[in-house]
Amino acid sequence: MGEFQEFAEALFGQLSVEINEEKEIVELAIRAKDDIANRVQFKELGEIASGVLPDFKNRAEEFLGIKVPENISLKILELEELKKIKGNKVFADKESKEFVSELFNAVAKENLKKIAELMQQDTAKYLVYSTYAIQYISKITTTYGDYLDSEIYLNKFILSRYPQIILHKQGEPYESKFENVNSGYLGAVKMTVLEELIHSAQGNLQQVNKSAAMEVNKINEELAKIILSLDTETTNRLSEYCQLQAVPDDFPFAKKANLFFFLNPDHFLIEQIGPDVMTFTHVEIDPKIGESVPELLDIYKRWLSPIQQHHAAFTAMEGMAAFAIESILKDDQDFQNYLTTFMGTDFSSYQVRKSMGRDFTKTIYEKIGRDTFKRMIEVPPNTRELKDPQLYLKRLGM
Repeated sequence: MGEFQEFAEALFGQLSVEINEEKEIVELAIRAKDDIANRVQFKELGEIASGVLPDFKNRAEEFLGIKVPENISLKILELEELKKIKGNKVFADKESKEFVSELFNAVAKENLKKIAELMQQDTAKYLVYSTYAIQYISKITTTYGDYLDSEIYLNKFILSRYPQIILHKQGEPYESKFENVNSGYLGAVKMTVLEELIHSAQGNLQQVNKSAAMEVNKINEELAKIILSLDTETTNRLSEYCQLQAVPDDFPFAKKANLFFFLNPDHFLIEQIGPDVMTFTHVEIDPKIGESVPELLDIYKRWLSPIQQHHAAFTAMEGMAAFAIESILKDDQDFQNYLTTFMGTDFSSYQVRKSMGRDFTKTIYEKIGRDTFKRMIEVPPNTRELKDPQLYLKRLGM
């Protein structure tokens, strides 16, 4: 268990900045609450969200020209619960789903012993899914909400604390500054509820994204098993050839883990080729690496299609939501105040942010209007079309 225990500690080492930030937010919020208590009062997050949900459901349907599911419900989650829910967004197949759930639960509870046990239980799965735990949880303090299976999840940890912290940082007199900060708080909740309502209406796009991500994960699990089955001589030779950091021989798992993280196509192909790999139809690898891992080229070839589908669907989903939010909330004073008080920006600066998905949606919308959203959901764009929207319009016969 020794080496696995050290790896579990290393995982939390990678999350230490975020964990410390979470503690700092709690401390700042307590201090802020004590100072502004009995002087101003922010409404409960659930009360605001429930109040705006019906109106924004109607506004989303009117703008998109598509129905939002009737059975949508709101859940207000504290930090640990939200971290656990993030495990459901990994989209593992049924053979791996329980492992992912247990891993995210252990990370949420900071249970090193359980993580080490899971690593020992199924090392290949750990190699694949621990990267998601780091990636998702490192973004948790900038995540206001999420959507999955007819549930809109709101991040109470952030949304209920930030208004108090922001007002406290602005200083006395709290009463005269409350209105602007409270309006920004309302704007943040409006934006989050609206975004997740839009995601709830993206049926087929959501399914394409989920299926493609599941296929990518299966392929990555396959690669992890191949790397873990390599003999010591091949592992050492390949590690040296790839110029990986030297690892003592009494840490065999660490050596193979380093090799997996390096050869994982998400890292290796994108590092070697760059983001243009998302439009490639063919890949090649260094023959020396191919000699050591003969299955590698086939894995990379099979990975290309689902990763491109996943990338395209996700980019389209996010881009559609960003464009719709910008269009629906452009004249909303609470949203304007959210941008200034929470984000330190204004609507003009917000509009010019670069976003491939939003720019794609805008281009299609200018050509075919409200039908854009229905078509994007029914006929998802591919990675080439996202870069060149005219190709997508041509496919639609426009």
